Amino acid sequence: MTPRPRALLIALAANAAFLVVEVVGGFAFGSLALLADGVHMVSDVIALSMAFWAARLAMRTPTERHTFGFGRTEVLVALGNGVLLFAGAIVVVIEAVRRLQSPPTVDAVGVLIVGGLGLVVNLGSAFAVSRHAEGNINMRGALFHLLADALGSLAVIAAAIGIVLFGADWLDPVASIAISVLVVIGAVELLRDAVHVLLEAAPAGLETAIVKEALASQSGVEAVHHLHLWTTGSEHAALSAHVVLQGPLSLHDAQIRSGELKQMLDDRFGIRHATIEVECHTCVDDEAHEAHEHAH
Repeated sequence: MTPRPRALLIALAANAAFLVVEVVGGFAFGSLALLADGVHMVSDVIALSMAFWAARLAMRTPTERHTFGFGRTEVLVALGNGVLLFAGAIVVVIEAVRRLQSPPTVDAVGVLIVGGLGLVVNLGSAFAVSRHAEGNINMRGALFHLLADALGSLAVIAAAIGIVLFGADWLDPVASIAISVLVVIGAVELLRDAVHVLLEAAPAGLETAIVKEALASQSGVEAVHHLHLWTTGSEHAALSAHVVLQGPLSLHDAQIRSGELKQMLDDRFGIRHATIEVECHTCVDDEAHEAHEHAH
């Protein structure tokens, strides 16, 4: 098993085990904050399971039907994770508002112990996943879940301390609302990133104008047009472009130059999947060209 799925599996096992502890503790100690964190942890277990299988599926080789491979499975899972986060937060806020009207008695010491254990589990899991999260929306989605839970555990601990010191049972539902706000922020960011990938937006951190300028500035390049940037999966940038080269050139020389341009794109921007259509004459605008063809 490769490092990415292994990290997800470790986080999944730790969160599934602690989910039972948190739910039992929430009912035993009468804490909505623990149950709120438990609801979020249910979505964590589902999300991590989905992320694990998506990471395994994304590693499959392309087929004749799926020529780009299965990388976008991770994007679809990230989209589903964002919806789960958002829905769970709404449920918790509704219950928290109800409890604010009549705060129940909470066993703060028990809540404090469970919250502390939760913080350790969440931070440990987040550390395992974070090493593989850069540039991967699926792993980043899993990391958002874990970090939101870590912040949630901090809110639970703060509420428990406030109840112990001041007898303020209302802090428990307030902590639940604070957890939910953090969850919604992470969900919105995750949904936005997933939708951008599905809409073929340029990858984060890559400016189309800068990439186009880099191509146009290369020796022997007269012009660049029809340049498109997108992401084939959760992390792999792709490019297609028409490049006009100074001519005349033989087909062999044009292919060599195209290979050099692709290597530059890989070295400077990390674009490993590039399709460059080499042209050896200045191209007219497509619409004008079509009008000219129809006229004849």
